[in-house]
Amino acid sequence: MKIVPAIDLIDGENVRLKQGDYDQKSLMKRSPQDTIDFYTQYEQVVRIHVIDLIGAKEQKALESSMVEKLKQKTDIPLEIGGGLRSMEVIDDYAEMGIDYFILGTQAIMDVSFLAEAAAKYPGRVFVGIDAKGEEIYIDGWTKASGRQINEYVKEVEELPLAGIIYTDIAKDGMESGPNVERTGELQKITKHKVVASGGVRGQEDLTRLEEAGIQEAIVGKAAHEESFWEGLS
Repeated sequence: MKIVPAIDLIDGENVRLKQGDYDQKSLMKRSPQDTIDFYTQYEQVVRIHVIDLIGAKEQKALESSMVEKLKQKTDIPLEIGGGLRSMEVIDDYAEMGIDYFILGTQAIMDVSFLAEAAAKYPGRVFVGIDAKGEEIYIDGWTKASGRQINEYVKEVEELPLAGIIYTDIAKDGMESGPNVERTGELQKITKHKVVASGGVRGQEDLTRLEEAGIQEAIVGKAAHEESFWEGLS
């Protein structure tokens, strides 16, 4: 199992939310820069997942200066999400040296935008599917999109994506385990790589995901602790 540890940014600080609730914010013990250094020491890390949380909510990139500082600290590929609503923003991040781009709201509501981005950056664009049940949520998980997971996945099946990042919002930040069953079901209906996100606590959860056909997992709060990495087999 490949690990993609996360850094969530608000005002340049490393934070975590519970179920995407901006009123349930907690500050992590390491700064974003120190967290990059911490993650870099582990061989299981294939990418580092960086989210501009306010950017996702406010529909514009707000943490680009911090993201640039983080990129300068590591050779591990970075993927950035939150507020990527235009090709101009994606291009700016590409010029910065960012390796992968996570498109959420704009890609959910306008598949032609996703197609344009994927055509320009083939194999470097992830689409983020953040859901409560089968309903996809947008704008930093604050609004229902009116779109259902399965129908949307069919629309993007032929695009040259890096993969699909699936988050069960109910599981995120709750330390109750990922939605293994739904994540595995999603992998069965698409040729794209499905990356699990939300709720991973340790090796047991990773093993269950792997048994469901998932090869990569984004790990948030748990990945900030030495005990998580020491518990990996």
